[in-house]
Amino acid sequence: MQISGINAAQLFEDKHQKLSLTWEAGRDGGDRHLDNESIAQSTQGMIGHLNFIHPNWIQVLSETEAEYLNSLDPASLEQHLRRLSQSSLLCIIVAGGASVPHSIKNLADSDHIPLFCSPHSSLEVIWVLRPYLGRVLAPSCSRHGVLLDVLGLGVMITGESSVGKSELALELVSRGHGLVADDVVELYRIAPETLEGCCPPMLRDFLEVRGLGMLNIRTIFGETAVRRKKNMKLIVHLQKPSSADLNTMERLPINDVTENILDVNIRKVIIPVAAGRNLAVLVEAAVRNYVLQLRGIDSAQEFFARHQQEMENGQE
Repeated sequence: MQISGINAAQLFEDKHQKLSLTWEAGRDGGDRHLDNESIAQSTQGMIGHLNFIHPNWIQVLSETEAEYLNSLDPASLEQHLRRLSQSSLLCIIVAGGASVPHSIKNLADSDHIPLFCSPHSSLEVIWVLRPYLGRVLAPSCSRHGVLLDVLGLGVMITGESSVGKSELALELVSRGHGLVADDVVELYRIAPETLEGCCPPMLRDFLEVRGLGMLNIRTIFGETAVRRKKNMKLIVHLQKPSSADLNTMERLPINDVTENILDVNIRKVIIPVAAGRNLAVLVEAAVRNYVLQLRGIDSAQEFFARHQQEMENGQE
């Protein structure tokens, strides 16, 4: 698993237009860093309104919090500010066009804590930043394979080198499906049971096919043939078995096969590669079958139930 992180300067650069951010104080603290490893080891909240009891990594102040700070007596104010300075803040954001309390501005400059201001309401600031932080701080890893959008489902094709992954991907694209990433698939766990896959910027839109070289799928097939990202739900593993392996493989697999990636179990289908097999049709069939299973329709179990019923009828 790769460590994902962000610093205050990057957050400001990414969201200053969306939230009309201005950098009011604490300019020396732009390198303050936050990563998913620190979050996992901490009890601090990610982002929220000013909280001294359970401090957030990003403290948001509206007019209400600003008035509260201005109303505190010097001793209480100093105690609260000490808690803030000891809480490993990433930054402070004063929202809703509220006046910046002098105490907060002095704290930002003295402790090198970036202080941003936004005319947008505090709720809108939190609403914009929460999913952004969830994405940039999501646990991530890279996998070798091809990620496609097949019938609306994110499917990653895996297998040994030269097994035919890219050729299969090209055929699926020509059948109207979409390419997300070839060769290197970057995966992010954006929710407890959800992996989002995307392509590194360097490889975006390109598919490498032996004998043809690098193909720009967007240029050849048009805008609808590529996707920027897709939630991965199914792994199709291409396997080149020997004749002995083919004889021992289950024709009617009873138990589902899964692969664990970033603590998320992803359904896996193993397809033997052999001359004369139409792999594109098999992948589409695997996707359709998986969608039916998600809806509670399991063809294999239906067949086994019918077979059992016939056996029971025969015994009678």
